[in-house]
Amino acid sequence: MTVVLNDPSLWPLISGNVIFSYFIIAACGVVIYDWGLTFGQEVELVWKQRWSLMTILYLVARYVAIGYAVISTSISLPTIWQTDASCLILYDALNWMGDILQVILGVIIITRLHAMYQRSRKVLIFLVVVFLATRIAIEIMVAMTTKRISGEEIVLSGTYLCNIDYAGDTPFLSFMTWILGTVWEVLALCLAVWIAVKHFRGLRQHSTRGIMEDCFTVLMRTHLSYFASYLAISCFHIGLLSPTLSGEMYSIYIGFTQVFEMAQLSVLGPRLILSVREYHAKLVADSDAATAMTSIAFQEHVDVEASSSV
Repeated sequence: MTVVLNDPSLWPLISGNVIFSYFIIAACGVVIYDWGLTFGQEVELVWKQRWSLMTILYLVARYVAIGYAVISTSISLPTIWQTDASCLILYDALNWMGDILQVILGVIIITRLHAMYQRSRKVLIFLVVVFLATRIAIEIMVAMTTKRISGEEIVLSGTYLCNIDYAGDTPFLSFMTWILGTVWEVLALCLAVWIAVKHFRGLRQHSTRGIMEDCFTVLMRTHLSYFASYLAISCFHIGLLSPTLSGEMYSIYIGFTQVFEMAQLSVLGPRLILSVREYHAKLVADSDAATAMTSIAFQEHVDVEASSSV
């Protein structure tokens, strides 16, 4: 049942809701802008290439993340009216969409680490077991959280607010999901750094040093930026338990949280695949150019020898 209130004492709540909506709109704008900025690369490096598991993962991650940003905007705008049921449904949809994206990004990370470890079966089994253990625990807690929340549409002096009520130990369960997710990300980062350092040391005397160093540099650069964003989001979510956050400060804090989360899911996540494909395409183009130059040089050498013999 929609609650209508016109109490002037609630104006700070209205102000906080408006401030939060500004952050969500800005985050959604960044997501759409990044999609438009990289769409040309996406067509060349994804749509026109041979389809594989990574292609499907990229497309799902990219477009589910865009849907996540759009739904977040629609549920946060103070000018859009929702029913109690639609308010709760959209909030649950956001939770499960975020979890689906985190699973997809986890699979991408596992695939990258598997490749970095020369397709080691032991490493793959270890990564899959650890990832499944953490994700199953997280999904159980998410399901428990979903059952314990309720949604209510509130009209505050002509503005609309989708109010979510967290009952019982729901905040603690949310806290634990981010702790487990951070443990997985730290493990993945440590494995990536260890194998990268090992390869950099071993390639000092190798003939393909430049190519391999560039490849690992691309992998590590994208992995580090992705990890940094996830760590920031995790810290923001854990900080929500602080009792000192209230009013407009709470709205600004949770607004920054949503900006980082959308950037991680919608921008940095898909770039884990796009950056590698871009590097591979550049490598192939440089190889083709080198081959063409070699052919031209060889042809000129043959022509010179033929002229000399005449």
